[in-house]
Amino acid sequence: MCFGPSAAEKAAAADQREAAEIAKREEIDKRAEQKRDDISEAISGRMERRGMRGGSGRRSLFRASGSGFLGRFQ
Repeated sequence: MCFGPSAAEKAAAADQREAAEIAKREEIDKRAEQKRDDISEAISGRMERRGMRGGSGRRSLFRASGSGFLGRFQ
């Protein structure tokens, strides 16, 4: 009786692998959604603390007020 697994055993194993794959994918999707929410929350909180409205948060080197790089040479 060393003929290997029967067709029924192979089918059961395939079904179990498929169920495990689906469960794994659902867990990955749930974690990705949680990370996405956390990142969005962190970014919006950071912008609120700085008082920005979506800007980059850096001042330009070429400001018209003369405080930038070009203002040194005028």
